[in-house]
Amino acid sequence: MQKVAADLAQMLGAERVLWEQEHLVTYGFDGTAALYGEAGCVALPKTTEEVSQVVRYAAKHRIPVVTRGSGTGLSGGSVPVPGCIVLCLVQMDQVLELDPKNLTIHVESGVVTQKVAELADAAGLLYPPDPGSMRISTIGGNVAENSGGLRGLKYGVTRDYVMGLEVVLADGEAVALGNKCVKDVAGYSMKDIFIGSEGTLGIITKVLLRLLPKPAAKKTLLATFSEMDAAAETVSAIIAAKIIPCTLEFLDKITIRCVEEYAHVGLPLDAEAVLLMETDGHPAVVQEEAQQMAEIARRNGATGVQLAQTPEEATLLATARRVAFSALARVAPSTILEDATVPRSELAKMIRFIQQVAAKYEVAVGTFGHMGDGNLHPTFLT
Repeated sequence: MQKVAADLAQMLGAERVLWEQEHLVTYGFDGTAALYGEAGCVALPKTTEEVSQVVRYAAKHRIPVVTRGSGTGLSGGSVPVPGCIVLCLVQMDQVLELDPKNLTIHVESGVVTQKVAELADAAGLLYPPDPGSMRISTIGGNVAENSGGLRGLKYGVTRDYVMGLEVVLADGEAVALGNKCVKDVAGYSMKDIFIGSEGTLGIITKVLLRLLPKPAAKKTLLATFSEMDAAAETVSAIIAAKIIPCTLEFLDKITIRCVEEYAHVGLPLDAEAVLLMETDGHPAVVQEEAQQMAEIARRNGATGVQLAQTPEEATLLATARRVAFSALARVAPSTILEDATVPRSELAKMIRFIQQVAAKYEVAVGTFGHMGDGNLHPTFLT
């Protein structure tokens, strides 16, 4: 691969091509447990044209290309195959336009998700998708994985906010898909083919995102339960009451203990489960929904309901869920996170099944996840 690296250095400059072993090691894995591959070299383009040049070169010489952002993915999407070119897009990190009139933001794929959220917030707007890795993950990676997040129950996932893409195809051609038009229903929605494709169909270089008006108010609650079934029943009862919180998250006992040791949030260590509940919108509606959710939790067996009194306290409670995977990953050499979705009515049964499997095979399993949409993350600590 030394010849390939030399050729790429002619295109990009020697400082943006890595091929020595000590550099390749750090690009050999992502957030997925027990997966490692060794690339032939790493290219760090700064423009779409540079991406096209590298892809055309790779196509000509029959060299596989694996695209990478920050490497936070949990499905092995950016783990290299032997002898490939890793195309790392983190240096494509320019914000091209924030357009409050059209409620859009246009960015290169290497822009960190947290930055998009902060720019929107500063403009009085909201970018809803908030994956747990948003402080590190890139927008291009979010689109490639169709990332969700804690607010997915109410606001949906990344796909729901992508209005346009620039994509480099396998032959090096760059194509623009979508636009700022709110109504765009004629013909095939080509951009949607690439969302969630994990880099298999093309390389996402620019993203046009839809923003929303920032909610006027928000309230965050933490409900504590001594029984798992009570937490699951609370979730079902909240939805049945026609309340759609922006966040309805769950942590089991193992996860609670690990999070508390890691982040010192103040979670009750004797709890079997906790629910993080958050509602946003018009102040009067938020006030009413927060009261209703607290009452529903108590009726269904919550041993305590805590309402955040300040934005700082709300952020601290949300931290408990955001750091769950990191907290669990600290306690075992290998951490295998799974992603299981069941109907909300089956949540309690699913959690009991996970506990039975853990006991049968004598493996510690911490479970957390988006309980509002039935999405659990059983995490095996091996």
